[in-house]
Amino acid sequence: MARLLSLAFFLYQKMADSNFIDYVKFCSRSGAGGPGSTHFRREKHVPKGGPDGGDGGRGGHIIVRGTTQVWTLLHLKYKKHVIADAGKSGEGGRRTGADGKDMILEVPLGTIAKDAETGEKRFEITEDGQEVILTRGGRGGLGNDHFKSATNQAPHYSQPGEEGIEEWIILELKLLADVGLVGFPNAGKSTLLSSISAARPEIGDYPFTTLVPNLGVVGYRGDQSFVMADIPGIIEGAAEGKGLGIRFLRHIERNSILLFMVPADAADIAEQYRILLGELEKYNPELLDKRRLLAISKADMLDDELVKEMEKEVPEGVPHVFISSVSQYNLDRLKDLIWQAIHEG
Repeated sequence: MARLLSLAFFLYQKMADSNFIDYVKFCSRSGAGGPGSTHFRREKHVPKGGPDGGDGGRGGHIIVRGTTQVWTLLHLKYKKHVIADAGKSGEGGRRTGADGKDMILEVPLGTIAKDAETGEKRFEITEDGQEVILTRGGRGGLGNDHFKSATNQAPHYSQPGEEGIEEWIILELKLLADVGLVGFPNAGKSTLLSSISAARPEIGDYPFTTLVPNLGVVGYRGDQSFVMADIPGIIEGAAEGKGLGIRFLRHIERNSILLFMVPADAADIAEQYRILLGELEKYNPELLDKRRLLAISKADMLDDELVKEMEKEVPEGVPHVFISSVSQYNLDRLKDLIWQAIHEG
């Protein structure tokens, strides 16, 4: 019991120190529009100058911009209030007030914006440089120049600026990858990612070594490539909050292929696969519609005869391959399977 408590405390500290932030909630307040001007032309030798009040400036927007230069929402973690500037007042001579300065939030690709009150999805950022207005600034008021007419030649009024909008927003990151690795802790997911890509996830001989998702670009036959995502291990009951729960499962919702990994020394390969499938279904039944592959890891400990015997335990209908990340056994065949699945989908 003491050892389990010690491990739990260690994992908690590691997660607290992590720089991977995939969820932030903040108050977004756009700028109010500037008021229009009530002004009359005053010049020498012009005894009856008419109205010439200018319009107020637009209030600043809150804008979300996609960038490839950041990959988490860490820089927004401590921003509880994001406020844009108000527009300036209009002036005489039909001069329009300056617009309020926009507040631009740079986010990684794969970020989704939601209304915190209703949970409604507003938009998602998928391209570098893509900009979307999150909270629109108030319109500037019209100056009295707009209200002159044949029957009202000297209007002594103008419009006030429109109020800005204040709302609570959630930004949620879902990593963009072609393949998502799914498996129990210590199934060899991080070892595989480090073997076939330049990613260097933390690897250890204890459960939950991976506490945050990792991305790796996998080269394939020349100059082709695909992106693989490694998420923390799932255990039975994850959908009810056990282990690391379902905190990181959102990162495989965007993957076109799910690569299930079960170690060759598992007591029952089919049962482990069934449990993993069940946890995904509890989280989001739509995940079961994705193409699935199965890799039986740590196969360097098996001989050909044992592999043939274990083939009987493999679930039917799922393309599978026995691999070893350490000895590089069958990794090229695994890449072929993944590449084929990507382009068939």
